Amino acid sequence: MNTNHKLRLGPLPKTESVKLTFFCPSDLKTELDRYAALHAQTYGEATDALVLIPHMLAAFMARDRGFRRGDAKGKTPLASTKSADAGRALE
Repeated sequence: MNTNHKLRLGPLPKTESVKLTFFCPSDLKTELDRYAALHAQTYGEATDALVLIPHMLAAFMARDRGFRRGDAKGKTPLASTKSADAGRALE
């Protein structure tokens, strides 16, 4: 593991998945690929943007105070999963 870089998205937890397809701008895909390469170099485990995207989104949603406040219970489903732990790595 290379500790020269401190990435906001930490090591990835193992989770259950469902397939989701979306379109993004080509420059965003390029940046996601660059991030995936740096993440793989940092944590010593090969990964690609498709693996990182769900963890990035979960972390984003876990940290979105407006979204969390809008939930009647004060806690979103993501906040109680391991994926939300990635959000803490962003702080």
